[in-house]
Amino acid sequence: MRIRLAYGKKGLEIVIPDTASVTVVEPAFVAAAPDQEAVVADSLARPIGSLPLRERARPTDTVAVVFSDITRPTPNTLIVPAVLEELGAAGVPRDRITLFNSTGTHRLNTREELVGMLGADVVSRYRIVQNNARADGEHVTVGTTKSGNEIRIQRDFASCSFKILTGFIEPHFFAGFSGGGKAIMPGMAHLDTVMRNHNARNMDDGKATWAVLDGNPVRREVEEAVSFVRPDFLVNVALNRDKRVTRAFSGDVAAAYRAGTEFVRKTAMVEVASPFDIVITSNSGYPLDLNLYQAVKGMSAAARVTRPGGSIIVAAECWDGIPDHGSFGKLLREAKSVDDLLARIRSPGFSMDDQWQAQILALIVKKADVCVHAGGLTPEQITLAKLRPCASIDDQVAMLLLKYGRNARICVLPEGPQTVPYCAAQS
Repeated sequence: MRIRLAYGKKGLEIVIPDTASVTVVEPAFVAAAPDQEAVVADSLARPIGSLPLRERARPTDTVAVVFSDITRPTPNTLIVPAVLEELGAAGVPRDRITLFNSTGTHRLNTREELVGMLGADVVSRYRIVQNNARADGEHVTVGTTKSGNEIRIQRDFASCSFKILTGFIEPHFFAGFSGGGKAIMPGMAHLDTVMRNHNARNMDDGKATWAVLDGNPVRREVEEAVSFVRPDFLVNVALNRDKRVTRAFSGDVAAAYRAGTEFVRKTAMVEVASPFDIVITSNSGYPLDLNLYQAVKGMSAAARVTRPGGSIIVAAECWDGIPDHGSFGKLLREAKSVDDLLARIRSPGFSMDDQWQAQILALIVKKADVCVHAGGLTPEQITLAKLRPCASIDDQVAMLLLKYGRNARICVLPEGPQTVPYCAAQS
């Protein structure tokens, strides 16, 4: 059986013996809207729970337009110009509009990347501010959550009188879904705020997981942060496996987001009867599989339907390495074992950026062996990350079939975390 995995920009074909028991799990395919520009424009013209954007913004407003960074496949070149056109129709001067790159704790994007994400014309004509989560003096306190988290948000963004959030909605491995208020927190937040939200206790909470919004401690605090900032308008989209827009959701931030997550839930959630011995996953291809940090999402999706003691194979190009920035790689390298890593992260007073990703990786490795096929990483880098290098997925599957026996059950997630598989007992 030949199966094509989403891997980098070109994909990766694997071959599994025809004698094996294989289940391919993919999101329900939704055809792209025939006119990509029109589906966004129609959404802006007929928003959910709100007047159209051109009737909301005023010429005297200072307007913030938040957009996703390079780690997300959000079609910024489609959404941002449509939003800017609406603002022009509202009479907002160009010099009163600022575009904010919602980087969260990720690195700042290069000018070349910004041009690729927004188009040369937009980059040259509009002021762009990137959230530098580690910078001192660039954030302001907007409130404190019930759990005691001081929410510090990028100063220029917080001071704008009219705030527009853009993005795309997909299942998220500990925030329930991407999109919505995540554009603000962690997107525009200071590192300390993000770390308190992504703390060890929250990561250990069973409701901090895929497609769960209600009762999710991470998401609950995101919504509190949103209430302090009070954004005015949302434009989020749903994408299919070809990274093409299927639906757009604009309008009131809460109402439009809920409509979007329910639409995505119906297409992304796929039930299986029971856990598998071997689960092969991608990390959704470019740009999400740019590094090992992001590839934890693919591992997490696979772990949902892997039996304890089973094996996960993840294919992620990792052209950005581990990466070099942040503390994810450092945490993994310094730990003697996954147990040592978890004990360190859970110890009272411990706090280090990227600890949440390392914690989730460790929890997955405690459940199953994890093999990584990544053209951008060396075997040594993968081993130091407490994972197993995999030069050939075909060969790795052959070895695992010998280990588990010819009756072993295999699951393949070609689109990785675009699909949220779950066993009947998890529903």
